[in-house]
Amino acid sequence: MERTCHPLAALTGLLYLVCLLHGDHAAAAVTTTGTADGSELWGYVQVRPKAHLFWWYYKSPQRASSPAKPWPTILWLHGGPGGSGAGRGNFLEVGPLDVNLKPRNSTWLQKADLIFVDFPVGVGYSYADDPSALVTTDLQAAADGTGLLKALAKEIPALQKEGSPLFLVGESYGGKLAAMIGLSAARAIHAGQLKFTLGGVVLGDSWISPEDFALTHARLLQDVSRLDDNAVGAANKMAATVQAQIAAGQFGAAEKSWTDLLDLIDSKSGSINIFNFLLDTGVDSMSATSATGSSSQLMKYSTYLDGQPSGSESNTIGGIMNGVIKQKLKIIPNNVVWQAASTQVFDALVNNFMKPSVNEVDQLLSCGVNVTVYNGQLDVICPTIGVEAWVQKLTWVGLKNFLSLPRHPLHYCDSSKLIKAFVRSYENLHFYWILEAGHSVPVDQPCVALNMIGSIIQSPAS
Repeated sequence: MERTCHPLAALTGLLYLVCLLHGDHAAAAVTTTGTADGSELWGYVQVRPKAHLFWWYYKSPQRASSPAKPWPTILWLHGGPGGSGAGRGNFLEVGPLDVNLKPRNSTWLQKADLIFVDFPVGVGYSYADDPSALVTTDLQAAADGTGLLKALAKEIPALQKEGSPLFLVGESYGGKLAAMIGLSAARAIHAGQLKFTLGGVVLGDSWISPEDFALTHARLLQDVSRLDDNAVGAANKMAATVQAQIAAGQFGAAEKSWTDLLDLIDSKSGSINIFNFLLDTGVDSMSATSATGSSSQLMKYSTYLDGQPSGSESNTIGGIMNGVIKQKLKIIPNNVVWQAASTQVFDALVNNFMKPSVNEVDQLLSCGVNVTVYNGQLDVICPTIGVEAWVQKLTWVGLKNFLSLPRHPLHYCDSSKLIKAFVRSYENLHFYWILEAGHSVPVDQPCVALNMIGSIIQSPAS
C-alpha cells in the first residue's frame, strides 16, 4: 500500500502561515564558496529578511556508491537550542578534525558526506540583522529549516544530481528540530516542492518529551544511588507540577518548574552531571553562573563537551572558530563573533522549550519516514527510561509489534566481544541503547557511534 503524508496537513498549514508571516523561503538569497577541489562547500542562506543561516558541507574522501546504493549525506543539528553545529558538532563530535585541527579517527565522514548547520538563526556564525528576526517558535524554526533544505538541494550536487539520501541527525534539542524539519521536508517532497531523497530522521538523546524526562529524573538517580528516598519524594512532586503545566499548555511556567527540579537534584545529589551520571558537575557549574533558568543548562551542555579530552594541545573551540576557521571561511561578517552557545536564541525560544514533539515523530512514522532513536545509558537530562516512555505513547500502527520484539546485542569495536549496545527494529522505527555513554554519544563512545551511524544510513562503507 502506498503511504501518503496526509497526517502532515495540519502542520503544513501552520508552516505555510509561518512562511507568509516571515518571508518567502523560495526566494532565499544564497552565498556559496568552498575549496577549489570541491571537497568542502560553505555559505549563507538568507531564509528570511534579516535572517542568515550558515552551513558547511564536507565531501567524503571514502565515497563509494552505485545506483543501487548511493552514498548518503548527513545534516547535523546541534542541541540547546543555541549550540553551534558548525563548531561544536563539527570539531568536538563527528567532523573530520578535532579542536586541535588534527584528524579525527572516528569522524562520520568515513560513512557519509556531512553538512553542519548553525541553527536556528543567531547561533554560531548564523546571524540576525535585528533581534526581531530570531525565531520564537519551533514552527518558525522548521520553516527556516525547510527553506535551507530547498537552497542546499540546489547548492550541493550530491543531493539532487547524484541522488544522495539526506539524513537529518539531531542531538538533544537538535533532535526535536530534526523531527519538525523532517516532517516539513517530507510534506514538501510529497508535494514536489523539494527535489531530493529524505533518507530518515535520527534522534540522538533528543528533547522530544520534557514531561517524560521530568517524571523519570528522580527514578533514574535513585536507582544509581544519587538520590535518597526523601529527595525522590520532593522531586516527584515537582515533576508532577511540570506535567500538569505542560498538559495545560503553560510551557513557560513548566520551564521554570523544571529548572527548580534540576536545582533540587543538583543540591541533593552532590551536584551530579545531568549529561552523564558517572560524573559530577564540580567546577563546570561555574560556567553557568552568568545564566539563569534553563539557559544555565545550555551553558553546562557547552562545558560538558568542552571538557572532553582532545589531546595535549590547548586549542579552544572559541579560539579556532574566531581565529583560523573564520579566516579560512572568509565570508563571516566581521561583527559576527562565534559563541559556543547563544543564550539569546535560547531565551527567544523559552516558551516553546517544554513543548513536546511526540506527535511529530508519530507523523513521520505514519508517513513512512525512517526514524531512528539512540540514547546513552548514562544520560540524565534525556534519560533512556524517559525515552522509552514517550516511545510507548506513539499511536503508530507498528508500535505493538515493535515493542514485542527482542533487542539484539551489538559487539561494536571490541575484540573481546563485550556488548556495547542493543538495537530493536521494526519496519521504519529503530532504537539503539548505547552503553557507557551519556548525553553526547559520539563524544563518550566515538567508535560505537561511528559503527551505529554506518548501519543506520546503510553506508556503502559499512
